[in-house]
Amino acid sequence: MKRRDFIALVGTLVIAPRVAIAQTPGKVYRLALVSPGGLLPESALYAKLLLGELAKLGYMPGQNLAFEGPSGVDGQPVQLPHLMEELKAAKVDVIVILGYPTAVAAKAAGIPTVVAFGIGDPVATGLVVNLARPEGNITGISDVATTLSTKRLGLLKELLPKLHRVAMLWNKNDLGMSLRYDASAKAAEAMGVAVQAVGVREPDDFNEAFAVMDREPPDAILMVSDSLTVLNRKRVFDYAAVHRLPAIYEYDPLVREGGLMSYGPDLRESFERAASMVDRIFKGAKPADLPFEQPTRYLFVLNLKTAKSISLEIPPTVLALADEVIE
Repeated sequence: MKRRDFIALVGTLVIAPRVAIAQTPGKVYRLALVSPGGLLPESALYAKLLLGELAKLGYMPGQNLAFEGPSGVDGQPVQLPHLMEELKAAKVDVIVILGYPTAVAAKAAGIPTVVAFGIGDPVATGLVVNLARPEGNITGISDVATTLSTKRLGLLKELLPKLHRVAMLWNKNDLGMSLRYDASAKAAEAMGVAVQAVGVREPDDFNEAFAVMDREPPDAILMVSDSLTVLNRKRVFDYAAVHRLPAIYEYDPLVREGGLMSYGPDLRESFERAASMVDRIFKGAKPADLPFEQPTRYLFVLNLKTAKSISLEIPPTVLALADEVIE
């Protein structure tokens, strides 16, 4: 072989995209992204994050990746156990999930599962034996509820030095979120802040939750995010706006939609690491052997437009803490 031909060959190997070595040639991998509300379409924000990260690893929908989209009628309730059995019958290789109820259904179905976010403490809820060796069909990303709750309440206290009572809104039917509420309530107690518990189980319960707050107005709201509270997020935004109540949320997309502020894991990083786990499972790894991971990046996001709408002056010390300010 001539020297210039050898150099050209080496150069081709070096610059070849990772898609050439990422998977078995000819193999089409089947993937689904499931929330408590069912399958998410490719157009959904979280699907875009996941597919974008998988593309960097060489997986392209329509080529070597089949992404399972919704097939039911919009607005109809989803039976997660039935959906999981359908995915199992379709021989889906991996599902990525959001939320504790989805994790419970996935565990029962036995499908290789990667958690992106939102399940609470997987050991405390009994989803896995331990974080280092899950010993089941589920792995993914988890977070430390106590640490995050203390930080969120600390930010509220920084914003409102005279904070006395905080209303905590959460889904009482979601064990993962109930444990997160417990952690938040304990953190508040340790800081000398009274907790107004306004748990909900269905959309109609929000009216009663707001009525409780009307009778005993809190100084602020902390909303624990799951499918129920997120589905009704605009009702919470509107209530907070009308009553000029500061509110803190767990994830930044809620602030981009009108919430005042949030502190939580960087979801882009979470999906980046979830995609890496999916890649490893596609290549033969077992979820049981992949340790649960914790986020390494957390974002404090502020919406100044929302603050102005409720005539709330943001102290310079709080502004200085923000990773992003939405104006």
